[in-house]
Amino acid sequence: MGCTISPILFVMAMEVILKAAEGNAGPANLGGGCSMPPLKSFMDYTTIICSKEDETRRMLTRLDDLMSWCRMEFKPKKSRSLWRGKVDEATTFTVAE
Repeated sequence: MGCTISPILFVMAMEVILKAAEGNAGPANLGGGCSMPPLKSFMDYTTIICSKEDETRRMLTRLDDLMSWCRMEFKPKKSRSLWRGKVDEATTFTVAE
């Protein structure tokens, strides 16, 4: 049996990291007058929702910098992207280079 306070401390630390990164992008425009905050998370799963490519890049860079500062790292093999709308095949996103 593990420590009961460890998950709580992890979630609290991740919340600080995500709040620090959230200022790099405004709410994502979903169309029809709907918008959504740029970051959604549950435990160690994080979803970035941005309307523009440059906002996505800034958000990923900021999150990567914050994670490095905290001596944590992303697992690029577990990272995925989902596109909505027009897709430019030449566009790629990277994390934890």
